[in-house]
Amino acid sequence: MSDPSTHPSADSYRASGFSNRIGWGQRPALLLIDVCAAYFTPGSPLDLTSNPAAAASPDSMKRLLTAARSSKVPIIWTQVSYTSPTLADAGLFHVKAPVISVWQKGDTRGFDKCMPGLEPLEGEEVVLKKHPSAFFGTELAGMLRFMGVDTVVIAGVSTSGCIRATALDAMCHNFRP
Repeated sequence: MSDPSTHPSADSYRASGFSNRIGWGQRPALLLIDVCAAYFTPGSPLDLTSNPAAAASPDSMKRLLTAARSSKVPIIWTQVSYTSPTLADAGLFHVKAPVISVWQKGDTRGFDKCMPGLEPLEGEEVVLKKHPSAFFGTELAGMLRFMGVDTVVIAGVSTSGCIRATALDAMCHNFRP
């Protein structure tokens, strides 16, 4: 991965004030985004295991999850779920990425299953989503506000897609990502 501080526009970005840190709030929650077999199963159309960093990420997420549970930090999982037989509930996202059919109700490949050691426990919230952001079209923002959360620690899969979209929308909803 390249270092963002060496990008040609990094100096102007810093000078403009867009690189300020916002720090931690008072009440964090852990968001675990789309952690499922689709990304860690050889033969899956979304398999990431050939990337060493991606292959190591379940162990990192397990450590983070253990720390959050032992600290009594609220934990919220997201899972992708499509119920329409035509994937109409995915909208244009299905046109862009037909591979999302792995999360279609009735798909028998099992790629939607949780990873061993990375499963929600009773009392941990699960938000079903249909788009990259965990906030778009879901009850997540209201749930976090009800819990008194002001900071979200985001982990999971697809840094350039679902993690990024969730982080950006978290800030748009005034949560510290």
